[in-house]
Amino acid sequence: MGTFTLLSPVFSDGEVIPSFYTCDGSDVNPPLLISGVPEAAKSLALIVDDPDALNGDFVHWTLWNISPYTREIAENTVPQGAMEGMTDFGEIGWGGPCPPSGTHRYRFKLYALDITLDLPVSARKKELEATMREHIFDQTVLVGKYAR
Repeated sequence: MGTFTLLSPVFSDGEVIPSFYTCDGSDVNPPLLISGVPEAAKSLALIVDDPDALNGDFVHWTLWNISPYTREIAENTVPQGAMEGMTDFGEIGWGGPCPPSGTHRYRFKLYALDITLDLPVSARKKELEATMREHIFDQTVLVGKYAR
């Protein structure tokens, strides 16, 4: 099917995420486009984190059990059947970029898995990573930046 890729129509890899998608705007997830999903994939998982946070990675969004046939995650939506986990904001769902100061990177890491995951909605990034660790057979990343 080609190279497994994650893109956004509102920012390019390594470029600035528009403020609309951050705590300075409407704080909704940006639209994402998925292509080249491996044919053997049973599900996809997405982790959005900030490796530049003061205390290490800060988790902004986790999604799992995304259908491998999903080609778009539209703005302010969750794909049908997908599960959202707990963020480091202490809430379930998208929490947009909101750095206290300086420029931070936001990694949108998409994984192709050979299983669907059995995790509670309250699951955090570490649980998601541990559960999918032995089941990842492809991954891609899109990086956006934001500064305040």
